[in-house]
Amino acid sequence: MSRIVYVTAAFVALFGLAACSNESEQAQGAPQGMPAPAVSVVTLTKQPVVHEMILPGRVSPSRQSQVRPQVDGVITERLFEEGAYVEKGQQLYQIDEARYLAQLNSTRADLKSAQANLKTLEAKARRYDDLVAQNAVSKQEYDDVIAQKDQAQAAISVAEAAVDVAKVNMGYTKVYAPISGRISRSFVTEGTLVTTNQAQQLATITQLDPVFIDMQESGSAILTLRQAMSKQGAMDVELTVDEATGERYGQTGSVKFSEVTVDETTGSVTLRAEMPNPDDVLLPGLFVKGHVITGRENALLVPQRATTRQPDGSLSVYVVNQNNEVEGRTLDIGKIYRDKYVVKGGVSEGERVIVTGYQKVKPGAKVNPSDWQPSSRGSR
Repeated sequence: MSRIVYVTAAFVALFGLAACSNESEQAQGAPQGMPAPAVSVVTLTKQPVVHEMILPGRVSPSRQSQVRPQVDGVITERLFEEGAYVEKGQQLYQIDEARYLAQLNSTRADLKSAQANLKTLEAKARRYDDLVAQNAVSKQEYDDVIAQKDQAQAAISVAEAAVDVAKVNMGYTKVYAPISGRISRSFVTEGTLVTTNQAQQLATITQLDPVFIDMQESGSAILTLRQAMSKQGAMDVELTVDEATGERYGQTGSVKFSEVTVDETTGSVTLRAEMPNPDDVLLPGLFVKGHVITGRENALLVPQRATTRQPDGSLSVYVVNQNNEVEGRTLDIGKIYRDKYVVKGGVSEGERVIVTGYQKVKPGAKVNPSDWQPSSRGSR
């Protein structure tokens, strides 16, 4: 009997020890409270925002002149260096002037002859004045002398005009630059026979500072642009000359005007800007990307990746208050600036908006915020 009691007591003690061990393990494995989820936030501050319209454009010269001969003759000399900068009025070519010099001398001789004839008739008219008073000559003869004198005066005017024309033609044997600018290669050489109405120009002069940027915009979008132009006046224009690197041209131009008609074939309107080009970097025919500045402002910007679209179409974000608790906000959105929204209402400056990690939280939840790095690739 004592043996049975002893075994029973040992079993009870062993069972109690196992129960205590199990309770201890359960106590150790009990949850101590989940940590607050980590989120990345951006603190809203007002930033300068530049609104722009990006349009394809092409460079065209502000002035361009094709140098052409105005008289017939043989080119005897070229007086410029190809590709150089020439000034307005600078002589470029010399055309053989021998024929035109002879014509000028001939017209001068005709003028002298007409002047001598007038002197003779004037003297005859003075003698007839006395004779007609004495009835020594008839009135008809006197009238004929006066008419001859008037004809001689008219002949002098004709001769003087012929001298002027000969001088002009003589001057045209020297071909001058009509504008200042960069001159092209010469399309003719010494010894070439040129004519007044020939199709081939002698050379081309292009003015490269400033240049025009002709941009194309759709007819519907141009209405918005014209409204902005009427409000703020002249609009600044910047250029991207290398799309591969995104490099911007160092000068800023301005919009001069837009066409008043829409191209029926393309449905677009031409917009012209004037751009300084002091170093001749922009060459006619070059394709560029124009950035028409439609407005500047200081605005609150919210990253697009921080927003969620609601069933009613509105955009909302989560913000973290001073107690590190989550609050939901509905945004009043303006324009899109790069990868951000311009916010008109719903959040205010200084508030912290959750950019990444907002899927793991809900309003009222505690979070552990850290600053968001734009270069991070964390999930939304």
